Amino acid sequence: MLEDRLKELWSCVDTRRQAYTELSDRIWSYAELAYAEHRSAADIEAALRAEGFRVETGVAGIPTALTGEAGQGGPVIAILGEYDALPGLSQEAGLPQQQALPDQCNGHGCGHNLLGGGALLAASALKAWLERTGTPGRVRFYGCPAEEGGAAKGFMVRAGAFRDVDVAISWHPGPWTGVWEAKSLANTRIDFSFTGRAAHAATAPHLGRSALDAVELMNVGVNYMREHMPSDARVHYAYLDAGGIAPNVVQATAKVRYLIRAADLPQMNLLAGRVRRIAEGAALMTETAVTAQVISAVSNLLANTPLEEAMHGMMTRLGGDYFDEQDRADAERFRHSVTEQDLEGSWKRFGLPPQHGKLLADMIVPLTATSSMQGSTDVGDVSWVVPTVQARVATCILGTPGHSWQLTAQGKLPMAHKGMVNAAKVMAGTAVEVLSDANLLARAKADHAERTRKTPYVCPIPEGVEPPLKMSV
Repeated sequence: MLEDRLKELWSCVDTRRQAYTELSDRIWSYAELAYAEHRSAADIEAALRAEGFRVETGVAGIPTALTGEAGQGGPVIAILGEYDALPGLSQEAGLPQQQALPDQCNGHGCGHNLLGGGALLAASALKAWLERTGTPGRVRFYGCPAEEGGAAKGFMVRAGAFRDVDVAISWHPGPWTGVWEAKSLANTRIDFSFTGRAAHAATAPHLGRSALDAVELMNVGVNYMREHMPSDARVHYAYLDAGGIAPNVVQATAKVRYLIRAADLPQMNLLAGRVRRIAEGAALMTETAVTAQVISAVSNLLANTPLEEAMHGMMTRLGGDYFDEQDRADAERFRHSVTEQDLEGSWKRFGLPPQHGKLLADMIVPLTATSSMQGSTDVGDVSWVVPTVQARVATCILGTPGHSWQLTAQGKLPMAHKGMVNAAKVMAGTAVEVLSDANLLARAKADHAERTRKTPYVCPIPEGVEPPLKMSV
């Protein structure tokens, strides 16, 4: 019975693949940063309306966040899509040498053009399947901006946008195909603004109080802290304001943004507290004042074993070898864009023995494989309030670094399009299995309830902090 349903569902995917491939390519060309994805969101809204979804825009007060719902009664299945790019990763499509586009600074170096297009393809196919079969249930596509640092899903969760969802499903492009292990770091972004006193650096330096000195002392203090924090924690920083370009003026203002990551929220909060105290110490040493402003924060991912097993089964049905000779030729062209260390690291990430000479992962990563991923995602907050599962699907060659020009360059290749379509089938197929098996849904909810029983969800974004809609300006 399930096999017949899946066959019809995947037919719904295949009839729409060209339209959503073209949508993905348009989003690639827009390359809009966090909270500024206006053209991308408009194209997605137009596609939802053309498919007959019931559309809501401005979700959680975010202009580029939207939902589209279809179906009646039954469980609500959320399909999560993203479409934000990264700064500084502009790249000529299909070119295996680094070459930025002349009129573009940004690039889809994390593949979110594929993520959004593939998720919407899955949601549209699932809508068509629900209508054809008369199955009770609703599919709700979530257009989620600003995954790259903006934590939009966290704001959407806090606003109650997932309150009635039964299961959430998403995916991410990359070099591998397999279920995304629920392993990520909680994080927070905090801006530290120092205020001192300007003075002539030559004639009256004793009258100045340097905000730039305070930032530099803070950075030194945090660097000394690195030896004394958990080995899986991470701390990064970037100057937002160095106080001006005149060295003969004591800098009266300076601002630095800190990204603080740890294995879970309690550890992250402890580490953030230590960073805050270092900032206060730097201000004390320089006789400046400091203020701290939380910009965004995300939770670590929460696993769901029943959904992960179901998604792995769906991947096994579909298989991982959807590449053809053209894809293998493209892979060879990009071979020299990655290093031997990059290639070897791809296999080590999952503890798999390297297969020298293989550039495309045409297999399914075992469900028992343990990833060494140390990144963060705002899907984490969704996973704390809704049973959630994610796929990773191969769209580029092994060894391709995340957040790189190499990934941007491969984002419109036929191999990327094939991976996107495969991802749509995996997501939609997992949703159909949930809608067809009440026991699976019950087990997924029971698993989620048990994981949150001792530690209920608390949104890491403080009350009063609004979405940083101008963070890309």
